[in-house]
Amino acid sequence: MPKISVIVPVYNTEKYIEKCLDSIVNQTFQDIEIIVINDGSTDHAEEKILKYPSIKYYKKENGGLSDARNYGVSKATGEYIAFVDSDDYLDINLFAKLEPYMNQKIDLIKFQFQKVDENYQKLDTKIGQAFDSTTGKQAFENLYCKDEFMAVAWLYLYRREFYLENNFQFAKGLYHEDFGLIPIILLKAKTVIVTDIIGYYYFQNNNSITRNKDYTKTVKKANDLLIHYDRMIEQIVDLDEESQEKIKIYFTNNIILRAKELEKEEQKNYIREIKNRKLIHNLKAKNIKQFIKILILKINIKLYLNMKNN
Repeated sequence: MPKISVIVPVYNTEKYIEKCLDSIVNQTFQDIEIIVINDGSTDHAEEKILKYPSIKYYKKENGGLSDARNYGVSKATGEYIAFVDSDDYLDINLFAKLEPYMNQKIDLIKFQFQKVDENYQKLDTKIGQAFDSTTGKQAFENLYCKDEFMAVAWLYLYRREFYLENNFQFAKGLYHEDFGLIPIILLKAKTVIVTDIIGYYYFQNNNSITRNKDYTKTVKKANDLLIHYDRMIEQIVDLDEESQEKIKIYFTNNIILRAKELEKEEQKNYIREIKNRKLIHNLKAKNIKQFIKILILKINIKLYLNMKNN
């Protein structure tokens, strides 16, 4: 079997797909299979994809990024799985540099990324911390609050056996699909290593989903976080108590902060859902500042949000 299965979901990215696929096809480490899933594109992406005879190409009805990734995993045969978004690209030496860690059978291998603009010019570089092989529990502790890109699918290699044994699935139809799954994968991994290798080029443009100003989407994104929380609770029953506590805190903090983006009735409904789930009870105070924060949240969540906005 190949060492790595590289999964590339494609939806209407004809402008970028060749740059992406070139960076994978031309890897200096060649023991890979490239799995491209055309997720119902309506542009000319397919014409460009078919120029690459070495790839495994699948075409399906549009189901969204999560569905396309899950479909790609079902077709993968490699020892490791990698996800690459079709408007991004890789350093051609990335997999060669990661080979020594794959040979150690590490469950989860994290690397670093570089942001680029529409002209592929480098933007700010943020190199996260690197550390040697450790448990998923310790890796989560190391990354939490120190790595804003901890929960992105494309910054890891996943040992496929570990991935399949845990039946990991991205949630179809929900925003923040990475947020809903990657922290769980981290905590369930027996071994994790975080390298300082910069190998992924993350393309940013003004139409990025993360910059969309559509308020309807803003509301859905917030509510989807609550659904991810509910799904997470079902998936962590096999974790130890401390790990369950940590991931609940992580989800809760992100959910509370998202309430700031909502207005009037939507914010009121969102706060009610937070209370229904008793999320504030997940938070733990390690110092006076955190104690005051939790106290205010227990008294009045909206008061806390207003204080954060000022």
